[in-house]
Amino acid sequence: MNDLRTPLARARGLGSGKTGTGHFWVQRVTAVALALLIAWLVWVLFSIAGGDSTHAIDVLRRPWNAILMGAFLVAMFWHAKLGMQVIIEDYVHTRFWEVTLQLLNLFACTLGAIASLFAIVRIALMA
Repeated sequence: MNDLRTPLARARGLGSGKTGTGHFWVQRVTAVALALLIAWLVWVLFSIAGGDSTHAIDVLRRPWNAILMGAFLVAMFWHAKLGMQVIIEDYVHTRFWEVTLQLLNLFACTLGAIASLFAIVRIALMA
């Protein structure tokens, strides 16, 4: 039997998913964090420009620089994950590929964040 209701009538009463607002705000907060941390990152990059690798490692070993680099990396990977999630939801219409790409996005961003944080910790704690 055919459903004779309009698309609006079918959507009424379903309510909201109740997750869009949280996703929106987390993406905006990570964007603000990245905007603030980019200024610090540019300053650090200019401070190590022209130096050798030992100087760059010494700069990253300073506690505040290591902490801010870790914060930058977490915010960057989280923001990237959220952005790619929206793109996949909007443009991938086959359920199998949507789920597959969402999982790949989650794993890639998580692995990238863990590997980056491991590298920062290793540099910061290097003797």
